[in-house]
Amino acid sequence: MNHTHTELNSIGFLLGSTYRKVSNAFAARLKEYDITPEQWSILYHLCMHEGINQKELAAHAFKDQPTTARILDVLHRKQFIYKEMDPQDRRAFLVYPNEAGRTVMEKVHQIETQHHEELAALMTPGQMQQLSGLLRELRSKLDE
Repeated sequence: MNHTHTELNSIGFLLGSTYRKVSNAFAARLKEYDITPEQWSILYHLCMHEGINQKELAAHAFKDQPTTARILDVLHRKQFIYKEMDPQDRRAFLVYPNEAGRTVMEKVHQIETQHHEELAALMTPGQMQQLSGLLRELRSKLDE
C-alpha cells in the first residue's frame, strides 16, 4: 500500500500512532500487575475521587459511559473495587477502590511517573510543556 505524504502527516494519524507507541510501552510495564493502561486510568481517577458514580467517573477519565462500565466490571472481577447503591439515586452506584485496588494504584502510579519522566526526557522541558498545552487546547476545543 502506498501512503501519501498527507496521510502520514495528518494529525489523526500522528496522534493515533504516537498514542499506540506510548500506550503499548506503558502496557508492557503493567503486565506484572494484571492491569491495562485503560483500567489504570479508571482506577487512578477512582482513587482520587472515591465514592463517585459511573457517570462522573467517565467524565473525569475522558471515557464514554459504556467503556467505563466495562472497565469497572473488570476491576470488580479483579477485586480492586467495590460498589454501593447511591442513596440519592437507587439506579446508580457509588464506586470505591478497596485496599488491593489502592495498593495496585500506588505501585502503578510510580511506574506511570517513571514512564512519563522517560517520555519527557525525549524533549526539552519547553517542548514538553508546549506539547501538553497544545493537546489540552485541542481536546478542549473538540469538547465544544
